[in-house]
Amino acid sequence: MREIPGSSPGIPTKKMQFPTYKKEKEKIQNGFQYIIGCDEVGAGPLAGPVVAAACILKSETIGERRTENSWYYRVRDSKTVSEKEREVLALCIKEHCKCFAVAEVSSQEVDALNIHNASLLAMQRAVSSVLEQLKIQDQSKVFVFVDGKYKIKEIGLEQEPVISGDSQILSIAAASIIAKVHRDELLRKVDEVFPEYGFAKHKGYGTREHIQAIQKNGVLDIHRKSFLKNII
Repeated sequence: MREIPGSSPGIPTKKMQFPTYKKEKEKIQNGFQYIIGCDEVGAGPLAGPVVAAACILKSETIGERRTENSWYYRVRDSKTVSEKEREVLALCIKEHCKCFAVAEVSSQEVDALNIHNASLLAMQRAVSSVLEQLKIQDQSKVFVFVDGKYKIKEIGLEQEPVISGDSQILSIAAASIIAKVHRDELLRKVDEVFPEYGFAKHKGYGTREHIQAIQKNGVLDIHRKSFLKNII
């Protein structure tokens, strides 16, 4: 199968799905002034925080059609983007955001809350941060698109969870890239302190290399103890 020029090796055109801004525009036409896209990354790893991002894209910079000249031409689900391209896209996305925020939920909080609740908490923190930055008084003008099948708890905003939202809704895809780049950078910094674990490579996921490093060197504070029951 033919690959899109500039795409990550091994990601074929047939499987590539690019999100649109259609749903956001529908909400704007319905009277909402602030359309937030929210996503989290890092639910599966054995180590590191869950990271969520929330962003409001500048609607005036998004055209009716996606063309090669569009700043968002390559923006899509962060899982289909190479690490190098994600970093470039994240910078571009931030330049075209009215506002964005990143929030973390620590490994200790994951252990205390479970990963489902920790993921929702990370998204709640990210969305709340956006609201605080913009000092939005009338929250009835805010709408949130959330990746997944669950609404964010305790934010009191109109919202819609969208399964595989990062492959359908541009604002969610943008948030997923911001969150992923932020989390990867955190794990690279951990790698500088604990190079024997290989965090820069596996980013905390349960690879064979990571599991062997845990068994050889022990458990760190950054590890999710509740995820390690079958390993240690």
